[in-house]
Amino acid sequence: MEEKKLTKKEFYELIKEVVTKSDAEDKDNLIDFLDRQVEILENKAEKAKERAAEKRAAGDELRGVIKTLLTSEYQTADEIVAKFVDEDVTKAKVVARLGQLVKNEEVEKTDIKTEDGRTVKAYRLAE
Repeated sequence: MEEKKLTKKEFYELIKEVVTKSDAEDKDNLIDFLDRQVEILENKAEKAKERAAEKRAAGDELRGVIKTLLTSEYQTADEIVAKFVDEDVTKAKVVARLGQLVKNEEVEKTDIKTEDGRTVKAYRLAE
């Protein structure tokens, strides 16, 4: 049977149990230190959740903007990116959001041939 790997928080809690049962001289200082370390880990996890939520919200906003730029005519990702003034919007970000819209069945995707003979993906609003 495979052993479960302890997290830092669980490890600190385990050490705290051992220290609590011991009769060390600096017992109170050790317990305070361990409590502080657990608090730091919890704060760090909370901040990570907040940053993830902000990124998701920014992605949702970009997805909405992309959807407003689409029409009933097929457009390539390059054409959609060209409509943006914001330099932070890259083709990769646009394609990722288009993929999400296709998955939600809000946008249709097809292959089209360009004038130079390449086959590229094109997107339009779902009907």
